[in-house]
Amino acid sequence: MNKSVKPVVSKLLGSVLLAACGTGAMAQPQAGPSTTGVEFRNTITGEIMNLDEGKPGGRDTEAVKVFKQTGENKYLSDKSCLRNGENLYLTSCSGCHGHLAEGKVGPGLNDNYWTYPANTTDVGLFSTIWGGANGMMGPHNEDLNPDEALQVITWIRHLYTGPKQDAVWLNDEQKKAYKPYKEGEHFSKDEKGQCKPLE
Repeated sequence: MNKSVKPVVSKLLGSVLLAACGTGAMAQPQAGPSTTGVEFRNTITGEIMNLDEGKPGGRDTEAVKVFKQTGENKYLSDKSCLRNGENLYLTSCSGCHGHLAEGKVGPGLNDNYWTYPANTTDVGLFSTIWGGANGMMGPHNEDLNPDEALQVITWIRHLYTGPKQDAVWLNDEQKKAYKPYKEGEHFSKDEKGQCKPLE
């Protein structure tokens, strides 16, 4: 083979192998926009999930409507939603993932390593919460409605301890304002915002 062609072929083969390996590492399906908004797909099977099934309520809030259209979680920095998200997380998630999302039986959720790379996006994390994943991670659509799932995601993102440049769920403005969680930080019942106190 011609010496000038060999580096080009070698580089091309390396790119193909890297792409193939990267695809294998991210075997779980990715949720993405469709013509009518976001398609929510099961983290393991890739099947489109029906958000009308499961726990009643929480489907007609402005935040859920925006999330279904754009994948943007409007609750991320809202203290009233953080308050609710903490309570919902402690009830539904902390037994496996730890009180601070540090990991126990289930993986940690507060650093920059994700068992399912799709969970770096709020759509991916929502899909895992809603439809479940491998192991003991069953679907939570019977104990959380879509609005409550967004509030749980808000709390999980609030517990993040990794580098803020890896927090792809935050936009540039949110990254500038981001302050890591401090243990013992809580939000009062009368916090003003988009989320009414839980019943």
